[in-house]
Amino acid sequence: MVSILVLVTLRQPFAKKLKVIPAPLLVVVISIITNLIFTNAVSEFSLKPTQLVNIPKNIFASITFPDFSGLFSNTEVWKDGLIIGLLATLETLLCIEAVDKLDKRNRITPVNRELVAQGIGNVFCGLLGAIPLTAVVVRGAANVDAGGRTKLSAFTHGLFLLLAVLLIPFLLCMIPYAALASILLITGLNLTKPKLYVSMWKLGLNQFLPFIITIIVILFTDLLIGVSIGLLLSVYYIIRNNFKAEYKITKTMDGKIEEHYIKLNSNVTFLNKVKLRKALDMIPEYSMLTIDGSECNFVDYDILEIISEYHSKARYKHIVVQLKGIERVNVMSSH
Repeated sequence: MVSILVLVTLRQPFAKKLKVIPAPLLVVVISIITNLIFTNAVSEFSLKPTQLVNIPKNIFASITFPDFSGLFSNTEVWKDGLIIGLLATLETLLCIEAVDKLDKRNRITPVNRELVAQGIGNVFCGLLGAIPLTAVVVRGAANVDAGGRTKLSAFTHGLFLLLAVLLIPFLLCMIPYAALASILLITGLNLTKPKLYVSMWKLGLNQFLPFIITIIVILFTDLLIGVSIGLLLSVYYIIRNNFKAEYKITKTMDGKIEEHYIKLNSNVTFLNKVKLRKALDMIPEYSMLTIDGSECNFVDYDILEIISEYHSKARYKHIVVQLKGIERVNVMSSH
């Protein structure tokens, strides 16, 4: 509770002058001193050894290289490798999304380069028997809070961590997990502020439901299942929205002849195939039809094929068809 109070206080505008050292580091120092006082006073508030960071005395003795004997015969290796790869990719993509929003200079991380670098790094981790590496939002947020601006901040982070484990493991073993938990809680709160939920709600259920369901499922299961369900739900809404008619039909009378006008909107996909076919089938005999695709950015091949077939067969129903801005259909019809 003290750690959370310190972190929240130092984030207030009036406390900017007090931030001589980074707030998380100050919290770690305060928590160590507090626990030492409780321990020396033999207080019931002193922490157990299991509640403190634990680094083995001879950390390098536990390092073992991988056993490649079952690499090609054991399918479990490949299955676990695929799951770890997916999880690491998701973790990195989510981290990039979060840290890019925290960057005050509004720089965009090259996602492909990040994933290629991570893939190469994880190949070497596997060959050396190390655990997989991935981008982590807490480290990124800590670098942003500390004023980091370049890739050097990530490199020095790893270097300082290595030096700390090698040179001062006894000091690291005095850090309470509770202090680290408070840093994680405040960092997470800053990344998921209440106003974010309000803004997502204002965007409508199409955006809010995948957002909130993904969060709930991740909390009750794990990252991979949560993101997968959220992705499937998002795909459902995308398909449902695209299934709506991407065209408008108007009808006018020129004497006794009906004139029908179909205006294709920006994108007409194969999802509109059935509805468009039904609309064309409802055009009565001895009428005129104009199909205008002049403002289309994309027309799916299936839609072009339907229009082409209708254009070539409309004369049998005595329907005059005019095409505007659909050159590819004209080429198909003449062919």
